[in-house]
Amino acid sequence: MAVLRGRTALITGAASGIGAAIAAAYAGEEAALLLADKNPGLLEASAQTCRKTAASVTTAVVDVTDADATKAMVEQCVSDHGRVDVLVNCAGILTEVPLIDMSVTTWDEMIAVDLRSVFLCCRWAIPHMVEAGWGRVINIASQLGIKGGESLVHYSAAKAGVIGLTRALAREVAPRGVLVNAIAPGPIETPLVEGISQDWKQAKQAELPLGRFGRPEEVAPTAVLLASDPGGNLYVGQTLGPNSGDVMP
Repeated sequence: MAVLRGRTALITGAASGIGAAIAAAYAGEEAALLLADKNPGLLEASAQTCRKTAASVTTAVVDVTDADATKAMVEQCVSDHGRVDVLVNCAGILTEVPLIDMSVTTWDEMIAVDLRSVFLCCRWAIPHMVEAGWGRVINIASQLGIKGGESLVHYSAAKAGVIGLTRALAREVAPRGVLVNAIAPGPIETPLVEGISQDWKQAKQAELPLGRFGRPEEVAPTAVLLASDPGGNLYVGQTLGPNSGDVMP
């Protein structure tokens, strides 16, 4: 049985990596989808893959740091599909720089893309979920938001913020039928990680009990679980960690 049949999901960062894998997994479960990203070419390719199995698929080219643009994106989801049941906040960036060399612009950009965007998308989508009395929010964090990472202070801080936002928001809206959780992957073989230095990646891989980085399709089933009924019904404010053993809370 398709566990997301009859549900509509809005996924940001859906053009590649983990976001595209979640989109494909949701499509396989017959959800209706609004896929959002800033890269129109890759976004359309992801959408075409999903159209093979999804109930319906529409797209939006969006800057997720823009309040008006994200509000319009949520309104488009409701217009296109009649509802927004599941929000997956997956859009993000990753850069590597020591704090002593970090520009204020680099810090601000990271916080805007990896944290502010989560607030914005939640701000506009959750009222629709509250009105319906049912909803799921899945925020893609990182294990570095728990343990930190060298030359990744800005990224670690943003992802720690996502985890804190997830826990606080979960307390606010769970009594109204909306469940908010996070996924904190370890290092995953995605375009996001390609820009990190080879030395950092080799050192990180050596730390992992599993001995390897994950793949996007190994993260996506966790997002299916959290969005499903009854599978996700008891997860409230949790941070699930498909991270190759890098963090063991």
